[in-house]
Amino acid sequence: MISINRTKIIASAAALLLLVTVITGLYLGAQTRQQFSDIAESWFGYAEDPEKKGAWISSLRGYLGYGGIIHTFKNYVIRKDDAYRVRMLDQLTQYDAVMASYLAEPLPEIERRALETIDATIEEYRRKLEVAERAAHGNWPAERTDRLVKVDDTEAILALRNLETLWQESRRISTGRIITAVNRGDALIGIGFAAMLLLVLAAATIAILIGLLVMDLRRAVAHASAELATRLALERSEQRLAEAVEQSPTTIIVTDTRGHLQYVNRRFEEVSGWQRGEVIGRTPRFLQSGETPAVDYARMRELLARGESWQGILRNLRKDGGSYWVALTILPLLAPDGTIHSFVGIGEDITEKRLARELVVRSQKIEAVGLVAGGIAHDFNNILTSILGSAHLAALDAPQGSEIAGEIEQIDIAARRAQALVRQLLSFARREPGKPTATDLCAVIAEVARLIRAAIPTTIRIKGVQDCAPVLVLADPAHLHQILMNLCTNAADAIGGTDGTISISSRLLADAPFGLRTRPEGWVELVVEDTGIGMSDQSRGKIFDAFFTTKPLGKGTGLGLSVVQGLVQDMGGAILVDSEPGLGARFRVILPRAVAGQKMPEGRAASLPQRGHETIMIVDDQAEVAATLRRGLIRLGYQVEAFTSALIALERFERDPERHQLLISDVVMPDMNGVEMARRMRALRPNLPVILCTGFNPNVVTLEGGPTQVLAKPIDPIELGSHVRALLDARVSA
Repeated sequence: MISINRTKIIASAAALLLLVTVITGLYLGAQTRQQFSDIAESWFGYAEDPEKKGAWISSLRGYLGYGGIIHTFKNYVIRKDDAYRVRMLDQLTQYDAVMASYLAEPLPEIERRALETIDATIEEYRRKLEVAERAAHGNWPAERTDRLVKVDDTEAILALRNLETLWQESRRISTGRIITAVNRGDALIGIGFAAMLLLVLAAATIAILIGLLVMDLRRAVAHASAELATRLALERSEQRLAEAVEQSPTTIIVTDTRGHLQYVNRRFEEVSGWQRGEVIGRTPRFLQSGETPAVDYARMRELLARGESWQGILRNLRKDGGSYWVALTILPLLAPDGTIHSFVGIGEDITEKRLARELVVRSQKIEAVGLVAGGIAHDFNNILTSILGSAHLAALDAPQGSEIAGEIEQIDIAARRAQALVRQLLSFARREPGKPTATDLCAVIAEVARLIRAAIPTTIRIKGVQDCAPVLVLADPAHLHQILMNLCTNAADAIGGTDGTISISSRLLADAPFGLRTRPEGWVELVVEDTGIGMSDQSRGKIFDAFFTTKPLGKGTGLGLSVVQGLVQDMGGAILVDSEPGLGARFRVILPRAVAGQKMPEGRAASLPQRGHETIMIVDDQAEVAATLRRGLIRLGYQVEAFTSALIALERFERDPERHQLLISDVVMPDMNGVEMARRMRALRPNLPVILCTGFNPNVVTLEGGPTQVLAKPIDPIELGSHVRALLDARVSA
């Protein structure tokens, strides 16, 4: 009985111990499962949601920081460079996408208010962009622009800091939950181990199993802790690397071995205009401009396939149709086993460097043209003086309306076009500044139409000359003549030998044209329109560049429209062009209007000047020039002595200073220049009238003393006669 009772007691105790063991095991299992659930939930909260918000906050930090929307806006206000405005518009588009994604998530109220504060500030910059555009185009003073576009972004920066603080707090809470769950798991393991020790005599097997379970749990916890530390370190390292790549000043792209894009950084988006989502999965062929030979691309693929790097310069296309130059290096990325798994391309935008180099080359060309123009101007104008003078004398003897009179007129027209070419070269080299004065635009149109009519095919009609309403413009007459002559010549070349029309018109503008200031006198629009072949968008963007021409070799210099633009800008105006292939071209020249009643420049007389009988001395080292001027003045009744040596002429004057009533002299001569010779003559006779002739800029020639007139070669015989008579009459009056 005792044994049975003891057995019962032992059995009952064993059953009780077994029951306690089972209950303890169930309890420990439930608690362990709960702790693993807490760890998993905490890990999910740590790795998933903050990761997404962290990316959005990083993007917002970029838009508000250096190189972002605010920084780009301020650069645009300060530098007025339209590239910053375009960049800001691209950044606003990216910002809108990020902000919309962020706001679409369920957010705490404080976090949503911070986002709305940032969005309100960015919207303020968006509204101020229109003011900045008007300021840039209107060239407003910096103080006015700063006052109108100033935005207080303090609250936005504070809101961004609040977002980062909230994000960091969320990470801290998630980390704390993980650590708490791990600590609770350690405590639970200790309790279980103690319980198993108490039950080891009654349930050795259960104790062993629990012991094994404890060891597994400890290994799992240790592994999880180590993995968590490694994950945190890798995450920080990857974040730094991602930020370095994303914010790199060079373009970075990554492709797979088949050439499909896997990644592009922010700089690539800024330079190319393509967004990341638009290019991922595509090959870079959409960037090719067609200017790089196919053999270069084949060489690139060959090197990369061998695991070697490739370096070169490419001209790529932007999304908007423009282009940019990039110095590119492509490297293969190798796996641990040495196989190539992808390629990385690192490029530097060198567009501005190439443009600067092209500008240097262009300036060197312009300098060369200036040197050539200055060298030939004097000799060429001497030749033209002889041609114009001889043509004038021949025209006086030719029967009016005869065939020979027409041929002589053609010689005169050709010589004057050559004269315009020399002026064009000098103007291009900025060696012949203009003298703006009130000029009859209709008179210039009529004169150019007369000259161009004789030089173009009869199949080309000139319209609008007779319909010109009288209007004065503030311009140098010679430069205005040159502008219109160039535009009409280009129009005739565009029409060619086919039937066509050149239309010339002018009108007053009620308002100041875009980009030009308001003037009390107003503005005048001169329009030259043709029905020629027209131009492409690419040609239209380059027609005002020096040395650019669409004409065949030998047909054009590429200087005409560049000179026209320079002359128009010197007058304070502007020139615009509208054209499409096959639809002709329309040039609009905006010129400042002159006030009515302003003194007009003296034009070329329509008839011979008054005759005279005085004795005149002519000195020019070019015998043909001296002879031509002499014959022209003899026709007017003057007594003329011509010399080709300044020293001989001075010696002749010293023998009888009162013999000659007027001196006409070239400026540049060997042995002694004309100015020095005239000074010595005036030392003997102070009131001697002098006319100096020069093939260079007449504005730089000065002579002290008596009445002096400086004329630019080539010299018009009628104009010379008028100046001679005016100086002689002024001498008599004095």
